[in-house]
Amino acid sequence: MTIQIRHLTFDCADPRKLGEFWSAVTGWHLFYDEDPEVIVARSFPSKELMFLFVPVPEAKSAKNRVHIDIKPEDTTRDELVERALSLGATVFGDHRKEDGTGFVALRDPEGNEFCIERGEHEMASSGPMTIGLKI
Repeated sequence: MTIQIRHLTFDCADPRKLGEFWSAVTGWHLFYDEDPEVIVARSFPSKELMFLFVPVPEAKSAKNRVHIDIKPEDTTRDELVERALSLGATVFGDHRKEDGTGFVALRDPEGNEFCIERGEHEMASSGPMTIGLKI
């Protein structure tokens, strides 16, 4: 059996505003119509993962049990962190190391946690990131 993950869904207060934030961070397109839901994706319709933003009345109340790890394809980790901060994200854990490894943990404007890692092009120049998996 195989599956396809279609959406990563965000419950939020303002789907359009949060969708605009994620569209700017990812470089993906923002799609919406008269419905309150908003999609952020590379294209639409798409067989690739899309972000779906759905309005809910309650505010976020606890730490996320799942979060997104993103890495840049055409810029650096640090440039993407600065871009996210300029768009309204906040840092809650800076795990960058002097040797260039590490990541930054942030919250989007509605408090959803995400991390920005180094891109493949950065890892190639300073060695791979290891996460200590044992199989």
